[in-house]
Amino acid sequence: MATDNKPAAKADGFLDNYFGLTANGTNVRTEALAALTTFLTMAYIIFVNPSILTKAGMDQGAVFVATCIAAAVCSIVMGLYANYPIALAPGMGLNAFFAFTVVLTYKYSWQQALAAVFLSGVLFFLLSVTGLREYIINQIPRNLKYAIGAGVGLFLGIIALENAGIIVDHPATLVTLGHLNTAAPLLCLFGFILIVALHSRRIHGATLIGILIVGIIGLPLGLSKFTGVVSMPPSIAPTLLQLDFSRIFELSFLIVVFSILMIDVFDNAGTLIAVTEKAGFVDKDGNLPRMKQALISDSFAAMFGASIGTSTTTSYIESAAGVEAGGRTGLTAVFVGILFLFALFFSPLAGLIPAYASAAALLFVAAVMASMMAELNWDDITESAPAVIAAITMPLTYSIATGIGLGFITYALIKLIAGKYKDVSVAVAALAIIFAVKLILVPGG
Repeated sequence: MATDNKPAAKADGFLDNYFGLTANGTNVRTEALAALTTFLTMAYIIFVNPSILTKAGMDQGAVFVATCIAAAVCSIVMGLYANYPIALAPGMGLNAFFAFTVVLTYKYSWQQALAAVFLSGVLFFLLSVTGLREYIINQIPRNLKYAIGAGVGLFLGIIALENAGIIVDHPATLVTLGHLNTAAPLLCLFGFILIVALHSRRIHGATLIGILIVGIIGLPLGLSKFTGVVSMPPSIAPTLLQLDFSRIFELSFLIVVFSILMIDVFDNAGTLIAVTEKAGFVDKDGNLPRMKQALISDSFAAMFGASIGTSTTTSYIESAAGVEAGGRTGLTAVFVGILFLFALFFSPLAGLIPAYASAAALLFVAAVMASMMAELNWDDITESAPAVIAAITMPLTYSIATGIGLGFITYALIKLIAGKYKDVSVAVAALAIIFAVKLILVPGG
């Protein structure tokens, strides 16, 4: 018996030494349970991401595989390199920007959009290794940062409502209420209510449970189709290495790259701060250990994800659920990556998730992200007004980039006319000019 235990002891010893399990007050079992918790809270992305990117003309099966592989590989890289219990996957909001703005509005091909994602990852990497990232984030007004996050949430919200048929277009009012006497919009609303209620009851996997339940309800109604549970993964060939850099020198393309970069930078920063604070990693001066490694891991994720065929892969705030369950080291992220590899064999379930079911998940994410509006400085109208413009124009123009641009432009002009010159940094002024030129040269885009 003693001989049989030696390999396990050695394995545990290796993992303890590499990840610092004992030093962080955890063990292999706790890390594994934390990983399962994190995975369940974010597994919805393997169904929702393909449903969004297929709107851009991408192959659903290939995107499903790319989503699982990107989440697996990048989570493992984060765990091994940065030793943080943070999992990664294609980001919500960024996938919507990819499909609905870059491809459907700006008329780029999805291959060209993947190239933009890849280049944003390259820039993110350069900013991370040179320290410029911190400078840029510090120069962007705090209220615009909150507005970008909230605006992305509102953008997801209008996409969800439209996909479910809860709102429809109208020649006089632009949008109006859809037909709520049909099954799809009602099931979307029920799914949303169910997801929120389950989250409130702190049930792990609430989002995944919600979309699966309403998807199953749609089976007898003919709204979804059951094709099995387990199968070999589809081919990734239709999206693998399909990057097209042919429009790299166009101004609108550079704006797209910058917009993706900005959303990813702010989203990643918020996730790192929130998760590491919950894990107790932040020191008394507010600094994070291994911050550069975490940022490099995230920038690698954007490049890798684009290479295999998905929109920007980034750190997930759902990792906080795993931290709350006891995850304290990168071993949690490694286990999450392994679980995403197993998910590759459940592609038939993706066919069970119709548009209204994924819309319910989108609507929930929208509600969570929109809460960032509460953080705005409402006492200073020169701060709150540009932020509101940035947030509300994202869904109403169907463009995250346009919302960001109008936010910077109105912020700079309001501050200058109000005599608050010191609030307009060189970076903000430069961005306002760049976005103004873009809107003039590419009106409506």
